[in-house]
Amino acid sequence: MTDDTAIRPTAETPARPTDTASVARRLEAILLILEEPQSLVSLAAAVAAPVPAVRQAIEGLVADYDGETGGPRRGFELREVGGGWRLYVREQYDDVVGEFVNTQAPSRLSQAALETLAVIAYKQPVTRGQVASIRAVNVDSVVRTLLARGLITEVFTDPDTGAIHYGTADQLLVNLGINSLDELPHISPLLDDGADGFDGEVLR
Repeated sequence: MTDDTAIRPTAETPARPTDTASVARRLEAILLILEEPQSLVSLAAAVAAPVPAVRQAIEGLVADYDGETGGPRRGFELREVGGGWRLYVREQYDDVVGEFVNTQAPSRLSQAALETLAVIAYKQPVTRGQVASIRAVNVDSVVRTLLARGLITEVFTDPDTGAIHYGTADQLLVNLGINSLDELPHISPLLDDGADGFDGEVLR
């Protein structure tokens, strides 16, 4: 089965309009929830539209958000990163967003945030998917919190998959009162060596 067949409308899935305006509105809905940049092919599959129509709609949205179509320049932009597309806050508004998030966030990190931060610190650079696999839970909101708090940063984006790799930021060193990650305690002594057996509670 080809990709074209996979997204071809069926009796249960009626054909969707492929005019630029309709495709653009569907794309906006998808772009609002994206955590990782997505390729044109992936976006085309998501909105059930041909790749050329999606490309044209993307170009229109970029121009619209940049204020090139007569409207205001938005505080966000549609940017291509690592071969994929995603909405980003414009750089000049990073401070505004950071200050707002910090005023809304609690002063102490949750247990989930601490565990996620520990995984990133010891496994970096690491993707959100890899962290989620290690913790066996969704970590999207926690990663956003850690980014907003300035404790982690986007290190690089994989050019093939578009996955963002995260690492710790200098602010974490400041908060921990250390000069480098080399001063973090070795994790091996903190792990159970199994000497007492595994008859205790089983993780589910």
